Amino acid sequence: MFEITLDSFIRIVTVGFLAYIGLIIFLRISGKRTLTKLNAFDLVVAVALGSTLATILLDSSISLLEGLTAFALLILLQYVITFLSVHSNWFNNVIKSEPRLLFLNGQFLRSAMKKERIKEIEILQAIRNSGSGSTEKVAAVVLETDGSLSVISNEPGNALENVNSKESVGR
Repeated sequence: MFEITLDSFIRIVTVGFLAYIGLIIFLRISGKRTLTKLNAFDLVVAVALGSTLATILLDSSISLLEGLTAFALLILLQYVITFLSVHSNWFNNVIKSEPRLLFLNGQFLRSAMKKERIKEIEILQAIRNSGSGSTEKVAAVVLETDGSLSVISNEPGNALENVNSKESVGR
């Protein structure tokens, strides 16, 4: 259980280094879209890429070329999904949710909050994180398609402030 042979150590280091470099190259080629805030499909690809990298590192029956092919396939599928969503409104509506208004003019929209499984405390936290401090200074709070909460101030001169309701990924 705690043993490692020199051969397996060399394989893990060599394949790990080359697979990591290959993944970085594929991500750079695929463009900024692959590395942006995650929607549901991007999250699936990110998790699958991580799982694939782990499998390449730890399963000696998987060759480096097989792993790089898996990376390329996952990134290609993500590219196809985003291409179709940009060029087809129908497809975009199928795979992406719409933003949802959760708070408007001092009122929590409880039915929308219940559908989105968002608690009042999470909205209040987003308001505090935006610097508004209190609900009186906020016109609206919107749950965006990427899971972030956008706080719209009702004070003149203040623009929309985007506040992540989850940990930032890839920043």
